[in-house]
Amino acid sequence: MSKYKLIQDLIRRYSGLGIVSKDIEAAYELLKNSFKNSGKLLICGNGGSASDGDHIVGELLKNFSIKRPISIDFKRKLENDFGVSGINLANKLEGALPAISLNAHSAFISAFSNDVDPEFVFAQQVFGYGNKHDVLLGISTSGNSKNVIAAMKVAKAMDLKVVGLVGRDGGEFIKYCDVLINVGGQSTPQIQELHLPVYHVLCQLLEIHFFGGTNN
Repeated sequence: MSKYKLIQDLIRRYSGLGIVSKDIEAAYELLKNSFKNSGKLLICGNGGSASDGDHIVGELLKNFSIKRPISIDFKRKLENDFGVSGINLANKLEGALPAISLNAHSAFISAFSNDVDPEFVFAQQVFGYGNKHDVLLGISTSGNSKNVIAAMKVAKAMDLKVVGLVGRDGGEFIKYCDVLINVGGQSTPQIQELHLPVYHVLCQLLEIHFFGGTNN
């Protein structure tokens, strides 16, 4: 059984995910260390998995389940620099964990696909964005998405950590991931239904660690 109550609760609701509890913990620890070291999360996938990437970014860049006040020091700086408007801004800003969906840049994706090769649209972005301590999360129901695998190869060559969220037998992702969360299942809808609660728990664990004290 996981040492984290949120993961325990997840497994009670989705008993089949018990087989990946340790993998979820490992992914959480990897992401936590990345953010602690000023890293960021890069995410890519296709179709519904692309939407999952956008969803994850939304949970990390703003509050998800708890309030995320910004630091007192930054509030004071905004007030000192900009007066009343700075106070209003400080009251609206929320703590954030840096994450980028590589599916979200339509102008770049269309240009690179047309001018170079659509298979490498994610790889190019990893090459452009990636830095030490960053993590690449690849999402695929099959684990065989060629454009995501190309991004993983670049990430590994740049010494980024790689996490995969997959189903079925894990596919080719097995070769490139530092942590692989394989929820099993055979059909795309079933696998995607299991991906969502997994990444929700990861986002909650990270949020509680960085903005709410201790995880439980």
